[in-house]
Amino acid sequence: MLLAASALAFGIFASNVVIGSVTRSPFLNDVSEMLVLLVAATLFVAAILKNEAKNKE
Repeated sequence: MLLAASALAFGIFASNVVIGSVTRSPFLNDVSEMLVLLVAATLFVAAILKNEAKNKE
């Protein structure tokens, strides 16, 4: 679940970058883009730590 949410957030970030480079008009501003990337990274780390804890048992 966490990994899928991380992938979704990263997909939003990546699509913003692609749309911004093609049309010169991204749909997220700088702060929103940073927050989306922060959420993606945080969810990814949480998913990895949860997986490691499950494997350690």
